[in-house]
Amino acid sequence: MKAINFFSAGEKEQILSAVKEAELNTSGEIRVHIDNNCREDVMDRAAWWFAKLKMHRTAQRNGVLFYLAVKDRKFAILGDAGVNAVTADDFWDAIKEKMAEHFSEGRFATGLSEGIRMAGEALKQHFPHQADDVNELPDEISFGGDT
Repeated sequence: MKAINFFSAGEKEQILSAVKEAELNTSGEIRVHIDNNCREDVMDRAAWWFAKLKMHRTAQRNGVLFYLAVKDRKFAILGDAGVNAVTADDFWDAIKEKMAEHFSEGRFATGLSEGIRMAGEALKQHFPHQADDVNELPDEISFGGDT
């Protein structure tokens, strides 16, 4: 199965709804990228996609990428410099643990959606939603080069 077909249409909609819901609470920008394979360190691959998706171009440097490599069963959460500057080193650990619980039971869309909502809640402490906030990055799910 290719990354683009990993989630059903309903599951993709569930994930997109989670992104939109999370972004209501924060000026942070959340994206999801799905790859087939990750043959390198998962954080290095996530960082590559973070740059490729131009996620560093937010005004507050508060973009967050949820990266999944479906065939290799790897995932990462990567925050931009603005997020990393104001959060503890273990900021993403609880979210990753909750996602891993769902993933281990085959509930990938549910795990991803819950992680996204948790990230939105956590980000609003440091980057609350502003009245003049604009959506700086697309919300749709992106898929890797070998989709």
